Amino acid sequence: MEQIRNVSEQTEDVLEKVGRPLKPYIPWVARALLVSTFIEDSARILMQWQNQLYFLQAYRGFPWGLSHLFLLLNVLVMVVCSALAIMRRQTMFAVSGLFSVIVVQGFAYGLIFDMSFFLRNMAVGGGLLILLAESFVAQKRNVFAGLPSLSDEDRAKYVLLGGRILLVLLFVSFVFSGSFTVARLVVIVVGGLSCLMVAVGFKAKWSAIVLVAILSVFNLVVNNWWSIDFNPTHRDFVKYDFFQTLSIMGGFLLLVNVGPGSFSVDEKKKTF
Repeated sequence: MEQIRNVSEQTEDVLEKVGRPLKPYIPWVARALLVSTFIEDSARILMQWQNQLYFLQAYRGFPWGLSHLFLLLNVLVMVVCSALAIMRRQTMFAVSGLFSVIVVQGFAYGLIFDMSFFLRNMAVGGGLLILLAESFVAQKRNVFAGLPSLSDEDRAKYVLLGGRILLVLLFVSFVFSGSFTVARLVVIVVGGLSCLMVAVGFKAKWSAIVLVAILSVFNLVVNNWWSIDFNPTHRDFVKYDFFQTLSIMGGFLLLVNVGPGSFSVDEKKKTF
């Protein structure tokens, strides 16, 4: 056990040295990835405006005018809130707006009870909670020469806990979808263990990095929407999954940047 601990610490030291030059850019990349699904969704609504209107009016019972207003508001909220999230301005407003889009679209498009949709969007919501926690941590650091605000500190640790738990829901949807192969089984075991470590906050940063690596490969191999020419509808669904996975990767990268929070094994170990 002692040898395993030593190897783990040495590996972490090497990764820390290698990743140090990239550290200042991780928060910006993470926030851009996190909101990528909302930016893509905005662009898709605008480019498929007539199709979106037809679906809402013919299949979801939206009256003429209300369907137009619904789509316009969705695009406006997603674009404005995504920009605010990337710039880390009015983060509470940005997160609330993007959360509302997830919920409202789920009901409007009749997908709220689809298990895959629900789990994936809860995982995206987990990334949004990590973004909110990052803003709380930043506020705490900026209060009067480093004197922490108890309310910000408390909010950050609870929000981080919720964000960590929601983020790993993506992997639950991955386990129960598709056919089982040896490669898939290996990914499930490694990814499942990493998800468990993220959820309890044990080696959470490195587990999040492992999950980002797994999701990167998975996204390029499975959600390769650019290679689908024969079925535009299927292409849109795969493209949607691709950008949602990017958003969840952004959530994990934010976790790497901000840390697992007080409610974690990593933080508890520091007190012993």
